[in-house]
Amino acid sequence: MKNKKNMSAPLLCSVFLFFTAVLLGVFAISVIGSMGQSYMIEWQILSMCSVDWSLPIIFDYISVIFSCFVCLISGSVSLFSVSYMEGEVFMRRFMLLIMAFVGSMNLLIFIPSLITILLGWDGLGIVSFALVIYYQNKKSLAAGMLTVLANRIGDALLILSICFLINWGEWRIGYGMTGSFGLLVCFLVVVGAMTKSAQIPFSAWLPAAMAAPTPVSALVHSSTLVTAGVYLVIRFYSTLVEMHEVLWFLSKMGALTLLMAGLSACFEVDLKKIIALSTLSQLGLMMFTVGVGFPVIAVFHLFTHALFKALLFLCAGSIIHSTMDTQDGRILGGLNYLLPFSSSCLMLSSIALCGMPFLSGFYSKDLILEGVFSSFSGSLEVIVMLVGAGLSLVYSLRILLIGVFGQNFSSSLFIYSAESGYIVCSIIVLSIGAIAGGWFLQSVWVDVNGFSLVGIFGKVVIGIVTFFGLLYSFISFSLVGIFKSKFFGKLGRFLSSMWFMNLVSGSFLAGIGLKLGGLMHLHLDLGWMEVLGGQGMFKALSNGVNISYYMQSGGLLVYTRIFLVLLVFLLAGVSYM
Repeated sequence: MKNKKNMSAPLLCSVFLFFTAVLLGVFAISVIGSMGQSYMIEWQILSMCSVDWSLPIIFDYISVIFSCFVCLISGSVSLFSVSYMEGEVFMRRFMLLIMAFVGSMNLLIFIPSLITILLGWDGLGIVSFALVIYYQNKKSLAAGMLTVLANRIGDALLILSICFLINWGEWRIGYGMTGSFGLLVCFLVVVGAMTKSAQIPFSAWLPAAMAAPTPVSALVHSSTLVTAGVYLVIRFYSTLVEMHEVLWFLSKMGALTLLMAGLSACFEVDLKKIIALSTLSQLGLMMFTVGVGFPVIAVFHLFTHALFKALLFLCAGSIIHSTMDTQDGRILGGLNYLLPFSSSCLMLSSIALCGMPFLSGFYSKDLILEGVFSSFSGSLEVIVMLVGAGLSLVYSLRILLIGVFGQNFSSSLFIYSAESGYIVCSIIVLSIGAIAGGWFLQSVWVDVNGFSLVGIFGKVVIGIVTFFGLLYSFISFSLVGIFKSKFFGKLGRFLSSMWFMNLVSGSFLAGIGLKLGGLMHLHLDLGWMEVLGGQGMFKALSNGVNISYYMQSGGLLVYTRIFLVLLVFLLAGVSYM
């Protein structure tokens, strides 16, 4: 192991995070789970003009379990980084960024005040920018700029919502809002959350953020940055439920994101991009679930998704690390013989993503499908939802077919290396969560368990949709050329490019936005702003000082001229009156 002194930092961080996760899990089961109570601690910081600025900290089943999962996944990622980042010189700096990311996420989780939540919200945006540009090449810098610009839109919208919240004199989330600005505040909060969770039309930054190191991708795209928007909407749901227009808008955007990301993942060839698009699809599923009125089921799916998606990223990172940074699916293949452990865990996480019965993804996905059938959603939304849920099995099978069971087109076998013990331990921890996490949560979380309102027909449709993607295996092996040329010949580029979201949102933010910023800097900051601003003000003040100095020079002729001028103005004013 190279650079053993630097490797102590991720080991200590992983031990600390695992210990914190165990403490939070015991607290959640023994105190909150058994008693069914929530606690809030509040410190008053400032009271001015009948407005209190306090720091509330809430301990309920959502915040404690979410923080437990964040610490568990972060500990696994830190342990994974011991081997994956062993050649990194600035390992302590990297782990400091990871811990700052986890701290910002916990601030966001435990603080229900909208004005204080900006500490965690902005912390996530700043640290994510530093992590995405960590490799500091052209691709990383472009992806980091796109990420930070999209997140700054959400920051600005949240600040605007805080400004409108002054009308109520209350900044805590969860209070009913009625008044002239209630709809506007809810809309600003929802659109701000959509930017952080990469919903349409802000979807371009999430696949671009794959330029970050794989441990960062596992942390960011499973349980921290991208889920912050979903968590904010769920926390704000008691207010949003009074504004049906906002929930209607949220469900439509979530359904479109689910469909767009699922179709794009079926045409992508980069292994990490496919997993990123599957994350985007699941985020659309969560937003759609909140929009149709099932926030508790959305939280349940958020937790189970965090477990198996982090496992999926770590398995993909282990494969990339062991194959000398190869992540093109057209080259990978035959990994079930070369890397049996990583390939088997990749298969396990992909099956959990499909919603295979009795794994983590099955419980939450089945509840979502049953909730959609029993809700009063439109028929088009239900169809889009079913198609998006069926596509999850298609791109999950595609990951396995191109990476594990396909033909290997890469170099000779001597470039392959065995998995490190640290990688194996981190993957085992998350594999246990992917297998038993859904059952454990459903048995502990009483609120999710309820009576099903779905009939026999609904159950049959859910089963067909869950296993619909199995047809892809037949199509890919026998009719792949005919199928693609006949059905997706002209639509292939449109579907693979995320419905041109890169041009709609990415180019607008990173291209047109930066170009307009440069023009404004050239013509305003260095042009008219200087003439009418700094330099113009300095010139006007210097001329005024010269005139004042001339008037006070003490000459008789000067005083006579001033007297005559003032006399003329006085006579003119009297004659006008």
